[in-house]
Amino acid sequence: MSLPDLAAYAPHRTLPDADFEGTAVPGLRADFYRRADGDRIASVGRYTYQGRDVLMAWGFVDEKHCRRHAVHHPDHGWQSVVDGCPDVRFVHDEGEVVGLEVRSPAGEWLPARPHRPR
Repeated sequence: MSLPDLAAYAPHRTLPDADFEGTAVPGLRADFYRRADGDRIASVGRYTYQGRDVLMAWGFVDEKHCRRHAVHHPDHGWQSVVDGCPDVRFVHDEGEVVGLEVRSPAGEWLPARPHRPR
């Protein structure tokens, strides 16, 4: 299975500092696309952080959760398509959400957060 071809969809809306699963994430941009698919409307969300791909999730607007998703590995590109919603965890700094991490199909947590030197 492959990623949705966004050229087949129409832009629907863009959210800077988008929320993911109800939690706002500063710097996370979500671009949503839609297209008719028979009697239903197919939807794709493409999430980026500071201009870098993070993940795509898609399904139909009448579904409560994602049908499928794929995460983008910064060194290896788009990973395999996985059924369901992605596993995410939020990154906090002094109690505030500052980013998120998404689990790859291999179990690696991929960051989408500001780089802070140690």
